[in-house]
Amino acid sequence: MEFIRENANWLYLIGAILFILTLRGLSGPKTAIQGNRYGMIAMAIAVVTTFFVANNPVIWMIVGAMVLGAIVGIARARTVPMTQMPETVALMHSLVGLAAVLIAIAAILHNNQIEDLFKQNPQALLAAGIEQAHMSKVHLFELFVGCFVGAITFTASVFAYGKLAAKKWAKTISGGWVKPVQALLFIAMLACGIIFFTTHNMQAFWAMTVLALAFGWVWIAPVGGGDMPVVVSLLNSFSGWAAAGIGFTLENNMLIVAGSLVGSSGAILSYIMCKAMNRSIINVLFGGAMGGSAVAASGEKGEQVQRNYRSGSADDAGFLMSNADSVVIVPGYGMAQGRAQNAVKELCEILKEQGVTVRFAIHPVAGRMPGHMNVLLAEADVAYEDILEMDEINSDFPATDVVLVIGANDVVNPAAKDDPGSPIYGMPILEAHKARTIMVIKRSMATGYAGLDNDLFYNEKTMMIFGDAKKVVEDMTKAINGGGH
Repeated sequence: MEFIRENANWLYLIGAILFILTLRGLSGPKTAIQGNRYGMIAMAIAVVTTFFVANNPVIWMIVGAMVLGAIVGIARARTVPMTQMPETVALMHSLVGLAAVLIAIAAILHNNQIEDLFKQNPQALLAAGIEQAHMSKVHLFELFVGCFVGAITFTASVFAYGKLAAKKWAKTISGGWVKPVQALLFIAMLACGIIFFTTHNMQAFWAMTVLALAFGWVWIAPVGGGDMPVVVSLLNSFSGWAAAGIGFTLENNMLIVAGSLVGSSGAILSYIMCKAMNRSIINVLFGGAMGGSAVAASGEKGEQVQRNYRSGSADDAGFLMSNADSVVIVPGYGMAQGRAQNAVKELCEILKEQGVTVRFAIHPVAGRMPGHMNVLLAEADVAYEDILEMDEINSDFPATDVVLVIGANDVVNPAAKDDPGSPIYGMPILEAHKARTIMVIKRSMATGYAGLDNDLFYNEKTMMIFGDAKKVVEDMTKAINGGGH
């Protein structure tokens, strides 16, 4: 124990280096497992070191919280289906924000308690070895930032969880009143924070915290479902900055480094995703719901105008793919919802045995969270070299014999290129419409998460195959096995 206390900063440095190696490892699928191991080791070092360097820790409370958290975390990790992973990630972000708020409150109340005791009996406290320490302006600013960022992260993440989990209470709000209310809440929150910062007024601190909680909800509630992957990524960044702010409060170097890494990497990922959607972060967060007005418009059009499409069977699809030279598979949320990734891997292997070149095309915002499709395909042990990003594969679509779209909608919608009136116009897409034959697996002709109809489904080269993704893909594999090349 003495060794850990004397060498705490060295241990924190080792942990920080391991966290950096973690991010490096997680940057590619081939090194992701090793990167994850580095992160686990770093976190173990951080927890053990902090446990032993803490002043007069209440052991039973700390151990009890750790055991309870471990039980809940392990149970959730073992039981959560991949379709619920995005909302699980959002919920974890909310806990980081809540922790930042509670630590800030505890630090301020503790300091106030010490100051009150010194006013009553300073000699007794000095005799007990307790020195009075006024919070510096820097310390107050750290608490101010950590608390309001954490509060915003908490409620915004809770709403994102509700939205992704399709909870009734997580309703998207819209109207001309939304932006003025957002502005008023933000200004009032900053005003209360400044009053607290300059006067130490606790009423101002409580008001700032409540306003930050309210702002987090009202800030995210207008964001449309199609933008939720960016929101999850940005909240990940916020949770990191909140943790870094509290790291300054607790004077914990490891927490500062880890929080800064999470915050900066989440911000970079959010930028990359917005670039892939041809939109700015400001537009995503304050521009209202993506496709919010289009949902109603396209829905009304869909009821008034019947459009013709061509449908086929899994047997037809199997025959076409087995006789193709090249196949590109475009996975979307439908693959996650149907838990079809293993069936897709089997289809891929069967086609390869028949001499067909098979690759996967991944859009940066496919699914419900950053990297959702990559995680699913990695879980199914799909070869890394077969998984290509949008920029790598778009030029190959015109020479592709068959494109198989599994439950994707908005990321292959040609309106992004052809329709200046579309809410997604200008958004980079996977150019599946340029392939020689297009096959789409969907449960129905319903719109995607952004609420937009897709012209690709009515293309003369497109064949719609209706049904559960896993069942349809399995039937395709059976057809190929039975039909041969």
